[in-house]
Amino acid sequence: MVDRLNDGLLTPAETASYLEIPQSPLTSWPTGKAAGEPLVHQVEQVRRGQPSVPFIAVAEAHVLRSLRSLGLRMSEIREAAAVRDAFDTPYGLVSKRIATDGVDIFIEHGWGDLRRARDDQIPIHEVVSDYLRYLTWEPGDDFPSSLRLRQYPDSVPVVIDPRVGHGHRVVAANRVTVQAIADLWESGETVEDIAHDYDMTPAQVDALCRAVVRLVA
Repeated sequence: MVDRLNDGLLTPAETASYLEIPQSPLTSWPTGKAAGEPLVHQVEQVRRGQPSVPFIAVAEAHVLRSLRSLGLRMSEIREAAAVRDAFDTPYGLVSKRIATDGVDIFIEHGWGDLRRARDDQIPIHEVVSDYLRYLTWEPGDDFPSSLRLRQYPDSVPVVIDPRVGHGHRVVAANRVTVQAIADLWESGETVEDIAHDYDMTPAQVDALCRAVVRLVA
């Protein structure tokens, strides 16, 4: 079983590719501090080239990417990350407690007026809700168990789940890797046959494979 907090799951390059962000932030974010902890955690490589990004850090990078895409400045994000102190956890921004009462915590600490820098339209509630909807928590668990990748269609959700696939992208419903399905399609298998083998609909297989082609174009 992969330890979500302490075992490397992906390399920085894989993380950047899966989250559709440049690799350079994954170098700078672990060195940025908030409330005494890195904005994105990392672990020691077992060997050169081995994964150094644990799943919890993939989730943290997703959160930071989401907040940055909404226009929040890094200084604002570092300030907001201090909510870790309120929750007594180094992983506060990906804690399930953020999902349940985190908005109230932000407002209590004076961050209720954080708005998108570009047009001053989106308040903190919508900011938090946007990134949280891609994270999944198991009952009774404070840390996310999987992350849905937003670049794949809603009709066939694709996730990174440290419990399956060894960090590879998998279809949420059947835990089959995206690569396995794409390889069959590229080899000439019909979408109907692939759908039958993996308990999917032909429309889902078609949508997934079209997304794969679009992402590598």
